Amino acid sequence: MNKGRQPLVLRWRRATSIFSYWTDGQFVVENYRTRKVLSANPVTARVLHLFGDWRCLDEVCGELPEYNSRSIQRSIRELVRGSLLVAKGSRQAGEDQRFFESWSSWSPHAAILHFGTKDMPFTTSDAEEIRRLRSYLEQSAQPNSFGSLNGRLSSRTRQLPTVVPANSSFLRVLLRRRTHREFSSGALDMERLAALLHYTWGVTGFLNNWLLGSLPLKTSPSAGARHPCEVYVLAIRIRGLPYGLYHYAADRHSLECISTEVSREKASDYCAGQVWVDGAAALFLTTAVFPRSMWKYRFSRAYRTVLADAAHLCQTFCLVATYLGLAPFCTMALKDSVIEQDLGIDGITESVLYVAGVGLPAKQSST
Repeated sequence: MNKGRQPLVLRWRRATSIFSYWTDGQFVVENYRTRKVLSANPVTARVLHLFGDWRCLDEVCGELPEYNSRSIQRSIRELVRGSLLVAKGSRQAGEDQRFFESWSSWSPHAAILHFGTKDMPFTTSDAEEIRRLRSYLEQSAQPNSFGSLNGRLSSRTRQLPTVVPANSSFLRVLLRRRTHREFSSGALDMERLAALLHYTWGVTGFLNNWLLGSLPLKTSPSAGARHPCEVYVLAIRIRGLPYGLYHYAADRHSLECISTEVSREKASDYCAGQVWVDGAAALFLTTAVFPRSMWKYRFSRAYRTVLADAAHLCQTFCLVATYLGLAPFCTMALKDSVIEQDLGIDGITESVLYVAGVGLPAKQSST
């Protein structure tokens, strides 16, 4: 006898990326991964507490006899819309599980910082920027640009010898390094692109560790030689390379094509609408593959090492570009999710951190 298919019973569970706080005198609960915030009260906290594991409506109603099933159902719908609850078998539940498996050792402290600061709004209006800075100046003076003990520990000082400029190519490169915002319309050649990638992100050797095996060495330091950062190239004007997105395979010193079907406006779009970026010859999108560092350092402070790695690479990039006679820049004003979607990365195990770029120097009149 065919009994037929059993009716589907919906079950929900509390999202794993939730924290609560007071803001403007109001208690709120936020999913810091999705950045959705919901005003809360003690009943909300009680309902969320009941969904520590997969529960259906009838089970929760049995625990809250003072409320009718319709009001509880409304609360569940509101919590699902606010991404505080996820439905079993849903896409949201899959993403939440992947987040938990990837970030459990760095949650909640590093996870709140990383996901809570993604996709922030930026302005490209000079007038708005000036108004904002003037309001800051009205509120308080700028902090001093230089530190001093001011007699806190000692009033004794010792003057250092005057540094005599040395005739050194390294020092000349170091002193010429500047951030550029204007570029010529010339195309970057493949030889200098290859040098930029190799001397910044490329593998320059290996270290044989008796326990972990062969570890890559690069021109920038990396905590534990984990080297979590990857780089992707948005080729805008590179001679011999079609416009598009590429991944740099550091171990093989080669470019892997992701897509040549990207719009010409992608550069400024990636950099939060900064139109001057379109004048660059190429963008270098630095991402972090977090499991590389998480595997060895299973505590949230290690998130700082990933940020430091990205910063080391960016400064190396700027120095290499300067040495090659190019005009480099870097920016953290970027659209995280737009970039991650185009790169085909999930934003959880791998996420974009930093954007650097380069062009040919604009001709400047002599003064």
